[in-house]
Amino acid sequence: MEFSEYQRRSRSTDQRGGDHPQDLVVHLLGLTGEAGSVAAEYKKYLRDGDAHSWWKTRMREELGDTLWYVAAICSHLGLELDEVAAANLEKTRDRWSVGGTEALDGVWPPSERLPRTGTYELRPVVGQGGRTLVELYFNGSRAGDPLTDASVIQDGYRYHDVFHLAYAVLLGWSPVTRALLQRKRRSDPVVDEGQDGGRAIVIEEGIAALVFGYATQHRMLEGVSRVDQKLLDTIAMVTGPLEVQVRSAGDWERAILRGFEIFRDLAKHDGGFIDFDADAGTLTFRPRGTQHD
Repeated sequence: MEFSEYQRRSRSTDQRGGDHPQDLVVHLLGLTGEAGSVAAEYKKYLRDGDAHSWWKTRMREELGDTLWYVAAICSHLGLELDEVAAANLEKTRDRWSVGGTEALDGVWPPSERLPRTGTYELRPVVGQGGRTLVELYFNGSRAGDPLTDASVIQDGYRYHDVFHLAYAVLLGWSPVTRALLQRKRRSDPVVDEGQDGGRAIVIEEGIAALVFGYATQHRMLEGVSRVDQKLLDTIAMVTGPLEVQVRSAGDWERAILRGFEIFRDLAKHDGGFIDFDADAGTLTFRPRGTQHD
């Protein structure tokens, strides 16, 4: 049976099919109750085992009641159950699929592309007043200005450029890295302004700060293999106008987690090197004083 046919036929048994807000409330409460009944039925199976011989029949009944309330709520809201199901499949595909790391700027001149291979170094130095600063180098050349934690709390944020580098390697996108390496796409003024300009840079810095705040509440993501969907939804919302919108939530999750793995290494070893290969999708940390193979 098609979802659309099920939804149509379920309306004939809806005793609260009116437009009054209380009619919808009744169905919402019914959905909550039936979801609880599904869990309760399975609890009985865990308790009684094979003695609960009708448990699958009971589960089918409770799941069916749950589906009826979902269909009824859709009808009250003017939604098609078919469309709800299709949208859910698309959402879950985006959440759990991880794509390639192909370049998003392959059609531009080499001098305007993000680098695909190389070595970054984040080097700590002592600045005025004894503050620790971090300088970024790409293949031995200085890039950008030194960074501090910019906070009364010493939380290692001075190493946060690693997040931008992870986005550049694993997402093929980072307006901040383009600015640091002077690789903005100036040959196309529209792209230069809309994709590589100040607004895009602010968005990326905002994402880095947002994710860092989230990470401080989750042990800097140590031992974490998944991040909250709401965080990924927020990132998708603010990057909607940008070329990185083609990357999935799963791609973002990979870049965030890998960036924090290296961030923890940088903080632990007080700086170091990051060897990367965007085609292979790899970033590898090396402590200072080690040689690159």
